[in-house]
Amino acid sequence: MRVSRPPLVVALTGGIGSGKTSVSTRLAELGAAVIDTDLIAHALTQPEGEAMSALAAAFGPGVIAADGSLDRPAMRRLAFADPPARRRLEAILHPLIRARLAEELRQVDAPYAVLVIPLLFETGWTAIANRILVVDLPEAQQIARVMRRNGLSAAEVRQILATQVSGATRRAGADDLIENDGDLEALWRQTDRLHRNYLRLSTGLKATSTSPDK
Repeated sequence: MRVSRPPLVVALTGGIGSGKTSVSTRLAELGAAVIDTDLIAHALTQPEGEAMSALAAAFGPGVIAADGSLDRPAMRRLAFADPPARRRLEAILHPLIRARLAEELRQVDAPYAVLVIPLLFETGWTAIANRILVVDLPEAQQIARVMRRNGLSAAEVRQILATQVSGATRRAGADDLIENDGDLEALWRQTDRLHRNYLRLSTGLKATSTSPDK
């Protein structure tokens, strides 16, 4: 995907429970345009959502809730228990998410855009952005946070983690890294510092793209 506007696009990723939403919310408060692929996926799988007919045909009524939306817990159980099913799910959702992402990105009017893509490395979408921002924390803290937030057992959280790339892989692919192993104030300090840097980078990219020599 070729991005011409805004001048700077940042892909934000991290494992489950890493703090991606907290960081993206803060960046939005500071003026970034935030596009969250999880929200796109939810829209696609609401009653009469764009993905629902294909999902019903692929998986049957067992993954369809009473209101016609995707039964996400049922789909999650199926996808984790059956890797081919997970691949079928991704083959349906990912092209639709990618298309919606491109459409929303073209409408951005902000100094820079942040694309929240939890499975950035797993999907191979790293070229979608100018920079990759990873939010990371020690695995023990990650598991504890997800257990508190989602009411899952440690075994269930580890099952989810097993479907994601390792923290080391994300860190190796990061242009920018936020260590979310402290308190909220520490998280804000790191996020605010990156925001200021992104504004500088965006200004520089915009000046380059509008230069008469280009």
